[in-house]
Amino acid sequence: MDHPEDQEAAGRLAAVTGRIRAAAEAAGRDASSVRLVAVSKLQPEGRVGGALEAGHRLFGENRVQEAEARWPAFRERFPDIALHLIGGLQTNKVRAAVRLFDVIETVDRPRLAAALAREFERTGRALPCFVQVNTGDEPQKGGVAPAALDGFLDRCRAEYGLNVVGLMCIPPAEDLPGPHFAFLREAARRNGLAGLSMGMSADFETAIRFGATHVRVGSAVFGARG
Repeated sequence: MDHPEDQEAAGRLAAVTGRIRAAAEAAGRDASSVRLVAVSKLQPEGRVGGALEAGHRLFGENRVQEAEARWPAFRERFPDIALHLIGGLQTNKVRAAVRLFDVIETVDRPRLAAALAREFERTGRALPCFVQVNTGDEPQKGGVAPAALDGFLDRCRAEYGLNVVGLMCIPPAEDLPGPHFAFLREAARRNGLAGLSMGMSADFETAIRFGATHVRVGSAVFGARG
């Protein structure tokens, strides 16, 4: 690691993974049951490259266009990268998303589920999916309404044939996150889903206590954006 950004990335990654390990152990869980999705949106190339040089391979991006600009070149150097789409997906971006990403975390409406199913069929690339739940019923935020979740999951599986592996949420910023994480955990249990993508830089340790299998951490890994 010859560059300062590489060294900074390695230090931040070590600190975050240490906190994940401690939170898992405090919850009586194996630390390997929690995956760190390093959120690279709007981060400079040097910081992302530093995280890759430090050995991290699981990343999250919010926008298809940003991923198109960044990740093909990184994949040439690091072919074992796993990339999660963690931002809202427009149906006209589905083809590019299926080409670029390895997991879609933000399935939240029938039209998108149908478009993904068609693209999976066309390409033979049936990606694992999470269903995003709008646990706070916030009108400005994506996600399925809690009351509609079970029915939507049934449609995703039976009608669209999606490989739904878990649930994802982003609690309202002004709320305590614990009740939202508890709701997501119970909804996943009720529907036979193992994956729980929840928790970000400010609350990932709480999310781990409530069973998170994936935590989406940006600023704690990379520093402030910009």
